[in-house]
Amino acid sequence: MSFSAKHDIDTQSSSGDSDVISSHTKNTRVAKGENGNRRKKIWIDLENSPHVPFFKPIIEELQRRGYSVVLTARDCFQVCELADLFQLQYRRVGHHYGKNKLAKVAGLGIRSLQLTPHVLREKPDLALSHGSRTMFLLASVLRIPTAIISDYEHARWVRWLAPSWVLAPEVISDDVLSRVFGLNKQHILKYPGIKEDVYAPTFTPDPSIKQQLGLNGQELVVTVRPPATAAHYHNPESEKLLNAVFEVLGKSPNTKVVLLPRTPTQETEVRKQWPDLFRTRKMFVPERVVDGLGLIWFSDLVISGGGTMNREAAALGVPVYSIFKGKIGAVDKYLAETGRLVMLESVDDVATKLLLARRAMTRQPEISRHSTLEVIIDYVTTIAESKKTNYITR
Repeated sequence: MSFSAKHDIDTQSSSGDSDVISSHTKNTRVAKGENGNRRKKIWIDLENSPHVPFFKPIIEELQRRGYSVVLTARDCFQVCELADLFQLQYRRVGHHYGKNKLAKVAGLGIRSLQLTPHVLREKPDLALSHGSRTMFLLASVLRIPTAIISDYEHARWVRWLAPSWVLAPEVISDDVLSRVFGLNKQHILKYPGIKEDVYAPTFTPDPSIKQQLGLNGQELVVTVRPPATAAHYHNPESEKLLNAVFEVLGKSPNTKVVLLPRTPTQETEVRKQWPDLFRTRKMFVPERVVDGLGLIWFSDLVISGGGTMNREAAALGVPVYSIFKGKIGAVDKYLAETGRLVMLESVDDVATKLLLARRAMTRQPEISRHSTLEVIIDYVTTIAESKKTNYITR
């Protein structure tokens, strides 16, 4: 279902024990609070690096409306470094336990236990995340309502526990989301555009990033993000495509490759496999964490084995190529069909579809036609203010 940029929602009573969230009434009651009492407390958990820029404007808007935000972060994939860069106030809890399935399960339990004392002290009214399994597990045990934001329908979920609500892009079907999360379609809320529209439209480029990275403005700059090799959805075919990309870029004159590895181990592996590219500084890893949107904006093109950086580039209008070989989600299909993303599906595609060319950087990022942030915030605040919300109508 589509919503206008002035999409409004509110709570209204229904028969029985539940409230109903409606998309057809004004949000003035949400702005004031349902019963005039204190603002509710919302717990947000940052488990992966893309969560940081995504939640920053959400946190700011929630606080602007008077809500208290409890923020936790997992120490992995530069999550904490990015949170520091964005000047977020958070509690660091837990780390990543590797790609082994048993270790992942153990890590889920360990981090849940580590979070428990803090969450019990804070007593949040709503747990909000972009798919944090740790938060979801703990919130379910503590009977805290959960709102899960998701934009990739092929991620594995905890099938024996359903979240209270799911917020997802309009391009993902209700049937798929209902099946993945094991919940009624009435518990699925749709937002317009893509999640990157929450923060990309208001992004302002900072030219100092070029000096920080040692770029002179004369090179063809290619930002490369390797596949998520530790993820459950990883397909080794992506690594073959990555090697083909490095072969092509290595032969391209006056080209600088900015590599953004996901882990120190991944960086070590790439350095061992492509020592000449690092020795000649044709490829390098930034010495400290950088603003991903800024780097994308000052790149001529982006090549990534994951979803968020591809979508950020698409949101900014920067040429972007995907070497992701897992199950393609509806959002990426939509971007590819509309010409905002090019899928490299084979080594031949790398040779024939990858266009290495300088791009004009004269225009600023366009403001999104969709008020994605407004819709998400209205949903979250309405859920937080609703005491007995069990059903949602759209």
